Amino acid sequence: MTEQQKQKLEAQLWKIANELRGKMDADEFRDYILGFIFYKYLSEKQCIYANKLLATETIKDYTLVQDEEDLKYIAEDSLEKLGYFLKPTQLFSAISKKGNGKVDGNNPEATDNFILDELQTILNDIEQSTMGNESEDDFNKLFEDIDLNSTKLGRTAEARNALIAKVLTHLDAIDFQLDQVESDVLGDAYEYLIGQFASGAGKKAGEFYTPQQVSKILAKLVTLDKTKIRSAYDPTCGSGSLLLRIAKEAEVSEFFGQELNRTTYNLARMNMILHDVHYSHFDIKQEDTLEEPAHKDRRFEAIVANPPFSAKWKGSDNPLNETDDRFSQYGKLAPSSKADFAFVQHIIHQLAENGTAAIVLPHGVLFRGAAEGTIREYIIREQNYLDAVIGLPANIFYGTSIPACVLVLKKCRVHSENILFIDASKEFEKQGNQNVLTDAHVSQIIHTYKQRKTIEKYAYVAPLSEIAENDYNLNIPRYVDTFEAEETVDLTAVAHALAGLETQLVETDATIARFCAELGIATPFASTLQQEKN
Repeated sequence: MTEQQKQKLEAQLWKIANELRGKMDADEFRDYILGFIFYKYLSEKQCIYANKLLATETIKDYTLVQDEEDLKYIAEDSLEKLGYFLKPTQLFSAISKKGNGKVDGNNPEATDNFILDELQTILNDIEQSTMGNESEDDFNKLFEDIDLNSTKLGRTAEARNALIAKVLTHLDAIDFQLDQVESDVLGDAYEYLIGQFASGAGKKAGEFYTPQQVSKILAKLVTLDKTKIRSAYDPTCGSGSLLLRIAKEAEVSEFFGQELNRTTYNLARMNMILHDVHYSHFDIKQEDTLEEPAHKDRRFEAIVANPPFSAKWKGSDNPLNETDDRFSQYGKLAPSSKADFAFVQHIIHQLAENGTAAIVLPHGVLFRGAAEGTIREYIIREQNYLDAVIGLPANIFYGTSIPACVLVLKKCRVHSENILFIDASKEFEKQGNQNVLTDAHVSQIIHTYKQRKTIEKYAYVAPLSEIAENDYNLNIPRYVDTFEAEETVDLTAVAHALAGLETQLVETDATIARFCAELGIATPFASTLQQEKN
């Protein structure tokens, strides 16, 4: 997609968002827009697939098929290949046209454009069509956040219908180019809207959305020197964007993730399908990862994560955590007030021997003491899994200005005698109120990680002995000295300059006094001169 095409798409999408803006919060109208985009995608995918099946038939356009036997055949094949089925009358374009009164091409006076009940039935039928099939879990309750009877859409059914019809019409005008293999217009649209809604909704500590450039850093770190990844995993997958970013760096066979928030969990499943990941190639679960891990017995080659910063968890309040294989060997549990290291321990447990994990965390994990200090020391001294620490700029996440860092973990480290520190905290561009990483900044981080050399004021390769001398405190300024010495002040030169200014001041006062005398007025500093004489 060209930059011009991208800008046009974003303008169209934002126009749609503005139809709902002011009626509800950003994170609420997000559910409607993204849900309708998903419905449009499923419709177009169904139409394209059905047309391929009809290539040798008399009627080649799926939208015109009425024969029940033909529909039955298409349904069976679609459920096997796509995982769902939509009738021609249930397609997005059909319901959009009806919403605008275009229900009968032979009757231009037709005005029956009430679609809310029919649209709700269609969304329910999509889920129902998957019942008893392998795709059932992946489509279950995907549209549950779309409430077409919400008074936030309008006080009357007619007002709600008019608004929804308008939104569908705007979406119907966008060509997502699903028939073009290399095109990912729909994925780009989805990612753009998710990013915009994260910005508008002000989610705490960026837990809803990871900025694309940060996602790019994590994805490149876990795929370095690899073209294929057997399995990718995100224990706090949010909308799934981090996982999908890995697929842009390497071919991924299977995706796994877990998300606590029900709405965001639905977004993650939609996002997978929208990016053409077959339902059999991803497994996203909804539950608390620390308390109810869904993939505990699996090990993953690539793990990325942006856990909610310093979230609370049950910790020692749950006796089972004391004997849990993920936490028991470290001597202490992460404090219940800060689950950061609990997520790190969980990720270490899930990491394959040949795998790499990259985790975004608050800076506090680098230096906080007590139980966290004990866990940090164990990871470095006993396990020797920490490969690198990367400091990121402040104010790059939506909803929080605090700086973050990236921990890179490996079980089979090549550079087992040292840890690389990168201080990229000053590498950013200002865009409005947000700090942003550019492609150049991302490349610099990845290149530095790959080269693994000390760079003045940017990177430092710290021997494990030095880490031990610092009591396993990983605070980046201890290792990367970014101190800028101030220029030496020449006091003699300053004294001469002050003396010169004093002479100029006397001359200026005399000139002003002369002018005042000529004008017959008192000098502005007459009282001062009088005080000096006294």
